[in-house]
Amino acid sequence: MIRIATEQDAEKLLAIYGYYVENTAITFEYEVPSVEEFRRRICQTLSKYPYLVSEQDGEIAGYAYAGAFKGRRAYDWAVETTIYIAKDARKKGLGKELYTALEKALALQNIINLNACIAYPSVEDEYLTKNSVQYHQHLGYRFVGEFHKCGYKFGRWYNMVWMEKCISHHPHQPLPVRSFEEIQNQLAFLPCDSNL
Repeated sequence: MIRIATEQDAEKLLAIYGYYVENTAITFEYEVPSVEEFRRRICQTLSKYPYLVSEQDGEIAGYAYAGAFKGRRAYDWAVETTIYIAKDARKKGLGKELYTALEKALALQNIINLNACIAYPSVEDEYLTKNSVQYHQHLGYRFVGEFHKCGYKFGRWYNMVWMEKCISHHPHQPLPVRSFEEIQNQLAFLPCDSNL
């Protein structure tokens, strides 16, 4: 089941994210944020963009969300996408389901460009592989650029790449971007909190 996240999910989502902070270079964050900080991040995202969770047998198994690509108004039709799957739930198709639902919501908002910022190793190691890039390629993202040795974690330098996917054409005059709140009733999945 895929549903809209709520701030009450913060602790469970943070448990998923915390693994990646402490054990991988997939995120360049060094310390696991507090539950309060993670709750704030969820609320901030939901004020404009989708933040979705995948549940299996009543437990949260992963989440995906979109955020502003850049703060300038001309970038309104572009977002940055993010996804994390619980370490024990990977390679079961949850990521594709989450990203498909995320794309559906973003299309309803009139978003066009999806951008993914991905940590990338020059040489794969125990903290980072090239799997994220391969995963995004499988979902239709294309490689657009690489920054070299811009992230330092676990005593090693890592690269960062940008990938993009366009989910509609680029019209001469794009439709205004709709808020996430405006489009929620058009989604096939229901929010778990009717106050959203």
